[in-house]
Amino acid sequence: MQTTTTATADTLRSSEDTGKLLLRAVLAILLLFHGFSKLSGGIGPIVGMVEKAGLPSVFAYGVYIGEVVAPLLILAGVFTRPAALVVAFNMVVALLLAHTSQFFTMGATGGWALELQAMYLAGALAVALLGAGRYSLGGINGRFN
Repeated sequence: MQTTTTATADTLRSSEDTGKLLLRAVLAILLLFHGFSKLSGGIGPIVGMVEKAGLPSVFAYGVYIGEVVAPLLILAGVFTRPAALVVAFNMVVALLLAHTSQFFTMGATGGWALELQAMYLAGALAVALLGAGRYSLGGINGRFN
């Protein structure tokens, strides 16, 4: 029979793992919508932004890693921490290439114009710090989870 302290610790651990799963799933699924949009519509505008910044156009294909591959890994809970860092890097690049003019502006509904990008960046950093948790293919002791 478990003591009250052990039962409370198990409940907290389960709650933390459920929170990690929720954070991973929301981050990954919402990013996948952006990735699928680029898979179906192409990355022409991204190539233009990359070239305008003086970078080789091949760098634009990194968006597929940041918005398709990494979110799928995060969702599955495999190599979660490195995948989350890829998403964070992808968001920093997106902010620098596409959104610098919006850093100090408000959106049409009154919020910060970059609140979505900021939430993706913060969510990715949180997942990188927290790891995947128990409810993942990698498991709680999985490598890089």
